[in-house]
Amino acid sequence: MAAGKEIRGKIKSVENTKKITKAMEMVAASKMRKAQQRMRAARPYAEMVRNIASNLGQANPEYKHPFMRMNDSKVAGVIVVTTDKGLCGGLNTNVLRNVTAKLRELQGAGVTTQAVAIGNKGLGFLNRVGAKVVSHATQLGDTPHLEKLIGPVKVLLDAYGRGELNAVYLCYTKFINTMKQEPVVQQLLPLSAEDMAEQTQASGPQHGWDYIYEPDAQVVIDELLVRYVEALVYQAVAENMASEQSARMVAMKAATDNAGNVIAELKLVYNKTRQAGITKELSEIVAGAAAV
Repeated sequence: MAAGKEIRGKIKSVENTKKITKAMEMVAASKMRKAQQRMRAARPYAEMVRNIASNLGQANPEYKHPFMRMNDSKVAGVIVVTTDKGLCGGLNTNVLRNVTAKLRELQGAGVTTQAVAIGNKGLGFLNRVGAKVVSHATQLGDTPHLEKLIGPVKVLLDAYGRGELNAVYLCYTKFINTMKQEPVVQQLLPLSAEDMAEQTQASGPQHGWDYIYEPDAQVVIDELLVRYVEALVYQAVAENMASEQSARMVAMKAATDNAGNVIAELKLVYNKTRQAGITKELSEIVAGAAAV
């Protein structure tokens, strides 16, 4: 019964794996609810900042912030938001596939890139493809903190303000629902008043706005647009974390179901092997009795 003992060992191993994947599914489900609440709580702030930035950009056209100017440069910045851990299905693969397509597009246009990696998976990918990583943020935990994100992202923002970059792109996974997450590559800089206005049209009819600035328009707009960009980056990280937990829960559920199927198949093989062994022993006993 050496074969039967080996099959029993395999069954025990798969059962232990099933327990682990089931536990990971339950943990991901618990974290998913918190991540979704955090992401949905941040959306109204991001939308309001977008509305105000759009209105200010149209209300004071005589002053243009450096983020709203086009730079003549052959270097672009890319912010790649991924997860720190794996076991979340094709979440990272999908967004990194879009990043690869964007890098090839920029390379084809004769534009070099500088990258900021948020998450271990993105950092490892950028290092493997030979991209120039100017800063990174990893081990963010289950809760994103803006103070951990500002430093790495500010490297690209300052470079754009100095005219060293012609564009900055933000790559992340947008949360749609528990079963669907969509990889997104959007242009973060330069900001366009027309583009921001288009993004706010869904909130209702737009009106003309005029503002009284204190102390002056430059100080207010400078501060607001920096907060606007930071809000977009924070929202992207919050969306990516909600997508991560949802994808991990679905992946672990699929792994648990597959483990159950493997266990059922192994038990069937074990029973057939055991039955064949018993039949063989009975045949030998009968043959021996007949010979006597």
